[in-house]
Amino acid sequence: MLCKMPRMRKAMVVAALTLVAGVSTPAIAAAQAPVDPRPANNPEQKPAVAGQTDAPEQKSNVAFEVVNLVEGLQNPWGMAFLPGGKMLITERPGRLRVLGADGKLSPPVTGLPSVDARGQGGLLDVALDPGFAKNNLIYWSFSEPKDAGANNTAVARGKFVDDAAAPRVEEVQVIYHQTPSLVSTLHFGSRLVFGRDGTLFITQGDRSITEGRMQAQKMDSLLGKIVRINADGSIPKDNPFVGKDGVRPEIWSFGHRNVQSAVLNPATGELWEVEHGTRGGDEINIARKGKDYGWPTIAYGIEYRGGPITGNITQQAGMEQPLYYWDPIIGPSGMTFYTGTLFPAWKGNLFIGGHGTRDLVRLVIEGEKVVAEERLLKDLQPKPEVIRDVRTGPDGALYIATDSASARIFKLIPKK
Repeated sequence: MLCKMPRMRKAMVVAALTLVAGVSTPAIAAAQAPVDPRPANNPEQKPAVAGQTDAPEQKSNVAFEVVNLVEGLQNPWGMAFLPGGKMLITERPGRLRVLGADGKLSPPVTGLPSVDARGQGGLLDVALDPGFAKNNLIYWSFSEPKDAGANNTAVARGKFVDDAAAPRVEEVQVIYHQTPSLVSTLHFGSRLVFGRDGTLFITQGDRSITEGRMQAQKMDSLLGKIVRINADGSIPKDNPFVGKDGVRPEIWSFGHRNVQSAVLNPATGELWEVEHGTRGGDEINIARKGKDYGWPTIAYGIEYRGGPITGNITQQAGMEQPLYYWDPIIGPSGMTFYTGTLFPAWKGNLFIGGHGTRDLVRLVIEGEKVVAEERLLKDLQPKPEVIRDVRTGPDGALYIATDSASARIFKLIPKK
């Protein structure tokens, strides 16, 4: 039952040391206020459990430098690290590029299928096969054009040929098609994350329009779902709904709105994801097998146009609560658990791109709780930038892709 008491932004007192991923970090200062001073869009909503929102601010006081790697990209969306210091970068209009260790950008990789680059669509995420060193396979997600203006999220794979003059992909196969296709240019998802067992998680969206939103709870639809497939596109036999009548066997979890951030927790191997809410309701979830994450039946925040979402309820039996949520939103896109060694104070912290707040969100995680938050990069000049993707590099640096018609990729390294 929803409690109508106002949600108060309370100060917290955390004494001694907080142990995060085996690393002792400085205690959160007493009586700290939340990091975001803006009022909630729905102040009457109350979190289901203490600490589910409004974590206190904790400044890590880590000194870092911003090193530009490449500029002038058109709406980059995903990054993947190649051997030898190279990087694959997607640009939403449909270009896959190779950034060399020398900072030179390749011509577009040829051989990719066409994309529908309207709205939020286009060429989206990119990932290397776990066996890339032997098979050279790469995977990419994209909005797949269909007849009469319809489209859907899709995933393809191909063998990457790293030719400096003419990089290309060969033996291309589209291994996944979201169904049904809809006439919408919004909410495609879509992050690609390989599990420890070699299966591939694909995060998706509900396509934003009412027709798609209401299918997030329909099990014969792939809208509003995280799906799990084998690397060749076949269905893992241990997926939760294999063999159930009227249920798509690809489904791993359901009731999602628009998941543009996902990563494996390095300590547990579980898939953590962050999805977009409306005006309020951005949320972190651990995407577990067969679970229902509630959209659009339960949600925090309010509709974009104002007013309650669905039945204006935030809790219901059988539906998972977010591990953490924001109201007001950050507009999450891209995330990484920091696993490098360049920044010992950040070890085990979760970093999320603030596409809406134009900053980098750092979360201190204790088990399955967010205990502190910090906003970084707000002082970048000439102005804070929209962040699209965040990755931990093999060199231990944090890599950031911005999102604009003339964007850049940079990395954070310790200040000398």
